[in-house]
Amino acid sequence: MDVDTTSTTTTSLVDRIVVPGDVVLDLTKMENQTVRLGAGLRQDCDSISVMQAGKLRLSKPNKYWVESSQKRYIPSLEDAVLGIVVDSRSDNFLVDIKAPNLAFLPVLAFEGGTRRNIPKFETGTLIYARVVKANSIMNPELSCTDASGKAAEFGQLKNGYMFETSTGLARTLLSSPTCPVLEALGKKISFETAIGLNGRVWVNGSSPDDVILVSNAIMRSEFLSGTQQRTMVEKLMERLRGN
Repeated sequence: MDVDTTSTTTTSLVDRIVVPGDVVLDLTKMENQTVRLGAGLRQDCDSISVMQAGKLRLSKPNKYWVESSQKRYIPSLEDAVLGIVVDSRSDNFLVDIKAPNLAFLPVLAFEGGTRRNIPKFETGTLIYARVVKANSIMNPELSCTDASGKAAEFGQLKNGYMFETSTGLARTLLSSPTCPVLEALGKKISFETAIGLNGRVWVNGSSPDDVILVSNAIMRSEFLSGTQQRTMVEKLMERLRGN
């Protein structure tokens, strides 16, 4: 959600714990900016309030969201998600993205999509997609293109291994600079990942052992410091070499 506002004032609650009902932004005190709202926030007239407990985060210049470790996912505009196809209709694929409602993926929402080249996805197909419509009363809508209409990294994910995490860990894995566990793994192993803000992670590598190691390292990293994550990766690598 984009909110046109009017100041350069920022909230003092960034990186602090907030709870439902907290007002984190007063739009009447802001000027000439567009504030983007992510998960856990909503607009009430001229204020932005919290819908779920967690830590308020800011991605510069002006995207705010509430970071929390939970299994349930609430769709937010522009989120990258991993979805599982559960059914096909004439105009849409129905996709499970761990949200309260199934998401619609239009059959034409692919780069160069036309009626002549509609993709055929079986039930259970794993898709990396972008949320393009999201609100509390309608099914979310997905697209397998970026904002310019290009496929980019979106589309079907083949082979590899998918596992579920909390939404908080998913956001940490996508943080900048690179999350310590991914940085440490990248120095040791060649692998690829797709990380969904809905708490799903896909890993592919050159061997099953590499995929298992990367997946285990990511799942164990959630409550570790950066130093502890790097140490864990070293120990996992030693164990792999020992085999």
